Amino acid sequence: MAKTALLLLVCLLGALQAQTKKTVFLITDGEGVAGICRQEQVETTNPELRALLTAEINAAVDGLLAGGADEVIVWDGHANSSTLSAQTIHPKAKLVIGGLGRTMLLERGFSAIGFIAQHSKAGVRSGIMAHSYSSLGIQNIRLNGKPVGETETRTMLAGWFNTPVILLTGDVKAAEEMKALVPEAETAAVKEGLARYVCLSMSAAAAQESIREAARRAAAKIGKIQPYKISGPVTIEIEYTTRNSLRIDAAAALGGEVLDDRTIRYAGKDFLDAWTKARMW
Repeated sequence: MAKTALLLLVCLLGALQAQTKKTVFLITDGEGVAGICRQEQVETTNPELRALLTAEINAAVDGLLAGGADEVIVWDGHANSSTLSAQTIHPKAKLVIGGLGRTMLLERGFSAIGFIAQHSKAGVRSGIMAHSYSSLGIQNIRLNGKPVGETETRTMLAGWFNTPVILLTGDVKAAEEMKALVPEAETAAVKEGLARYVCLSMSAAAAQESIREAARRAAAKIGKIQPYKISGPVTIEIEYTTRNSLRIDAAAALGGEVLDDRTIRYAGKDFLDAWTKARMW
């Protein structure tokens, strides 16, 4: 009887510890890295990109752990998940490699998420290499008529799973997008865009220190920042580029409403429903 009671106590304590464990999920990209300002620099074969991005991620992990996070999981989110390496990632972090599907693992119930090296949405003036998911294939994405990019849609997806965004690093315009959604989130703007391929950048060392401090402050806000949620029916419109006209059977095959030669609209009862129909993963 005593052994059974002890076992139950151990299980209860284990479950309680799992619930209180502070795990932060970092979503990475490439265009928002300090010193990266031209298209050829974001190729995954570029050793400078790999080194600079890894250093910024590791600085963020340092800061998150120093600020109170218990675990940091990093997703290699740039260029088909082919930029980061388990050999160089922070020794206390875990690395996710590969496509994550529509939910991006958020059903696991992370304590918070953060964006590292993020760019702004398509069409933003002075946004370094600004685009929404695909600079070659997609002209614009609109949610309920409003232009959105990766920052907004992933923040909304996290909100659907009751997960807050606490951190974003990238260029000034990307930081402004984050602040407009979640004013309490910490940001580190490591470069200012002067034009699409022209930027005024911090040094790598200064950027990494700025990211480290922003991450430390962000971790201290875990449990204090509310998830960003949108309610009610949602429509998502995808406007493809001029060389990407919709296929002949788009309405039937893709399950949306064809608006013109390059634009299709998906309607859902909520964000996740519309997002699932849009197949944006």
